[in-house]
Amino acid sequence: MTDEEMIDSPAAENQMARLRAIMHRLRAPGGCPWDAEQTHLSIVPNLIEEAYEAVDAIQRADYDHLEEELGDLLLQVVFHSEIAEEAGRFNLDDVARGISEKLVRRHPHVFGDSGAATTDAVLQQWDEIKRTEKGDEVKPYLHDVGKGLPALMRASKLQKKAAKVGFDWPTETGVLAKIREELLELDSAVDAQDLAAVDEEMGDLLFSIVNLARFRKTDPELIMAAANAKFEARFGKMETLLKSHGLSLETATAHQMEDAWEAVKQLD
Repeated sequence: MTDEEMIDSPAAENQMARLRAIMHRLRAPGGCPWDAEQTHLSIVPNLIEEAYEAVDAIQRADYDHLEEELGDLLLQVVFHSEIAEEAGRFNLDDVARGISEKLVRRHPHVFGDSGAATTDAVLQQWDEIKRTEKGDEVKPYLHDVGKGLPALMRASKLQKKAAKVGFDWPTETGVLAKIREELLELDSAVDAQDLAAVDEEMGDLLFSIVNLARFRKTDPELIMAAANAKFEARFGKMETLLKSHGLSLETATAHQMEDAWEAVKQLD
């Protein structure tokens, strides 16, 4: 079956091959001008957006939508692979081969003779194999951990990696005490009107809160996403309540908005 026949065949047996053919056609002369103009760098925002939209569908248990979002995310992998193939760097088969070989190498308890039998042992083994493969045994322990991740996610990843070698609080009490300490230091920086110190102490406080989330085995990104959703919903209810009193966000005073906020808060 030619590429053109495959593109026109929704029933094609190999849908991955069909997707590759479509992407190739879009980038080829006479294809889509927008697709043809894109580079690895220009579509980075699309890659990030699609990943987060897939996460959102998972969090909402919207599995019909998840299928679509995973397709959008897969498109980004195919898109980057097509760009790389055009430049003679690698192609989608190389990407698939690379991850397949990595999975086999890093699961010797499944594909080899390793005796790792628990989740903790498997994770420790994975980390040791990864450090050996990357030559990280001669680099700082936290070298390159989570580079490119959003800050909250990277903070959690850094802390988890440090905890693997025992750099961690023995109990949650110590984490809570650290949060209180950082809050006091933030208060002092604000009182002193030291702008640089305020930024630094806010960072320390956020880092400590992420540590608490990690300690309680929760994801700070998910916690923040839930807080965002709660604020968005409550703000919408406040806006509706103001409108029922003939007010808008533009005409209501700060006091009126605060009263409306407290009123809808009581209904949550």
